[in-house]
Amino acid sequence: MIDVPHFPLAAVVGAEALKLALCLTAIDPKIGGVLIEGPRGMAKSTLARGVADLLASGQFVTLPLGATEERLVGTLDLDAALGESRAQFSPGVLAKADGGVLYVDEVNLLPDHLVDLLLDVAASGVNQVERDGISHRHTARFVLIGTMNPEEGELRPQLLDRFGLNVAMSGQTAPAQRSQIIRRRLDFDADPHAFCLHWADEQRELQARCETARRLLSGIELDDGSLAVITERCFAAGVDGVRADLVWLRAARAHAAWRGSSAIALEDIDAVADFALRHRRRTLSAPEPATPPAAPPAPALSLAQGAEPDSASGQWGEMPAQPVSTGQRREVPVWPKKP
Repeated sequence: MIDVPHFPLAAVVGAEALKLALCLTAIDPKIGGVLIEGPRGMAKSTLARGVADLLASGQFVTLPLGATEERLVGTLDLDAALGESRAQFSPGVLAKADGGVLYVDEVNLLPDHLVDLLLDVAASGVNQVERDGISHRHTARFVLIGTMNPEEGELRPQLLDRFGLNVAMSGQTAPAQRSQIIRRRLDFDADPHAFCLHWADEQRELQARCETARRLLSGIELDDGSLAVITERCFAAGVDGVRADLVWLRAARAHAAWRGSSAIALEDIDAVADFALRHRRRTLSAPEPATPPAAPPAPALSLAQGAEPDSASGQWGEMPAQPVSTGQRREVPVWPKKP
C-alpha cells in the first residue's frame, strides 16, 4: 500500500478563519470539534486531513458513509466468540480515531441517534459499550471535524449546538485566488512527496506553534473577567443554554495560547466570537409595527358651503342648490282684513 501524504495545511490558499478554528481545536480538543458548512468543491476534506499532521499521532479516520452503530462504537468479536467461546471486544471507528482526527463528511445526512452518540463520546473522551454480553470501556479522545452542505439538509438545533465551533465557507472565490488553488492542487497531484517537501518548513513551523500552544494551555487561567465578558455577550445574542459560554471561553484560552500569551485578552475573545456564536445565535424577529388608529373622517362640507356633490359624499340623487336671483322684489299678495 502506497503511503500518500496529506496536503499540508500550511499550503492551503485562503480559508484563514477555518484554518484558525481547526488549529484551535487541535490545541484543545475539549472545545468540541468543528462543523464546516459550505458548498461542494471547497476542499473541506483537504483541510480536515491537514489537521492530522498537527497532532502527535497523525491519525486520520473517516466515518464511512452508511456506517452502523456497531461499526462506530465497536461490538462483539465473532471469531473469538465462535472459535474460542469467549466474549471479546472488536474495536470500532471511535477506538481507531483515539489520539487523532475523526472526520465525518455530510454529518447532516447521518441518522440523528448516530450523531448524538458521536457527539457524546467526543465530549467525554470515553466510549462505553454494553452489548452482546460484553462490557467494554476505552478512551476516545479525538479532534472531531464534521462537514455539511446546507443545501442537502440541516442539522437539528439540539445537535448543531453540540459542535464546539462552526465555520461557513463561501463558494465565491476571486479569480486570482482560484488560479493559485488549482495550481497548487495540480502540483500536489503530480508529485505529493515533492510538494510536501517544498512546504516542509512552513508545515513544521505550524506544527511547532501548535505544540507550543498545547504546552502553554494548562497555565492559562479561565479567569472571571473573561467569563463575565463572554456571558454578557452570550446573553445579548440570545443563545439558549450555557454551552456557548463554555466553548467560547475554552476557544479564547486556546487562542491566547496560539498567540503565545499567558492570559486571555479581549482580542482572544473577539477572535473566536463568530466561531462560538454563529450556529447558536438566536435570530429575534422584529416586532410588527402597530397599526395606527384610523383617522376620523373629515367633516363633510354642506352644500351651502359650496361643496361639490358626488356619489362618494352626500346622498344619491340629491339635486344641487340653485342660486336665487335678488335683482327683483316679489310681490306678496295682501289679503283683505275681515270686517
